[in-house]
Amino acid sequence: MGKLLAELIGTFWLVLGGCGSAVLAASFADNPHFGIGFLGVSLAFGLTVLSMAVAIGHISGCHLNPAVTFGLAAGGRFAWKDVLGYVVAQTLGGFFGAFVLFVIASGLPGFEVGEFASNGYEEFSPSKYSLVACFVTEVVLTAVFLFVIHGATDKKAGSVIAPIAIGLCLTLIHLVSIPVTNCSVNPARSTATALIAGYFGSTIVNQLWLFWVAPIVGGIIGGVLYRVVDECDD
Repeated sequence: MGKLLAELIGTFWLVLGGCGSAVLAASFADNPHFGIGFLGVSLAFGLTVLSMAVAIGHISGCHLNPAVTFGLAAGGRFAWKDVLGYVVAQTLGGFFGAFVLFVIASGLPGFEVGEFASNGYEEFSPSKYSLVACFVTEVVLTAVFLFVIHGATDKKAGSVIAPIAIGLCLTLIHLVSIPVTNCSVNPARSTATALIAGYFGSTIVNQLWLFWVAPIVGGIIGGVLYRVVDECDD
């Protein structure tokens, strides 16, 4: 239960901190040029992972992401029997984070939910990228993320630098993919914001399947790929 609670709290923080930076601080209606922009949002997501990796990494491993859990299981670093519990805890934590963010954001006069930092393709892509482009983006970037996680946390690597490497990798992933899909690589994060947006009438929930399938496929690819590389090196 301690591990599951840690994952719930960690994913809560990832969504509140990362998506909160996008909803609350990316830009301001009265001054669109004043705000942190997508560079700041990218850093915010990286910082949420970095801070939680230090806080709960020794408790649960700090997955905060179903794709990471699947990828670590595929790479032989996590027991398959524990995957479902982690995924449920992450999804609940993400939703709680999105709900708290909504409560805060709705306190602003004139606030409209819109897509609520959700992920999407075609009409819901920030730059209107195609379904194929968005699917490939999510698969490849999640695969790279898992490859980095495996390498950074390998017993042969320096454990002190791991949270920094993983956090900066997630920052870079957001810099690349925010214009394409608004960057998911995390089904729990995508589900959390899509459910809030969907409750207020958005049809973006219909696209949520991609942000479960693509990151999990990418996570498994990344985990297996690192395992192959590591075994070839032994």
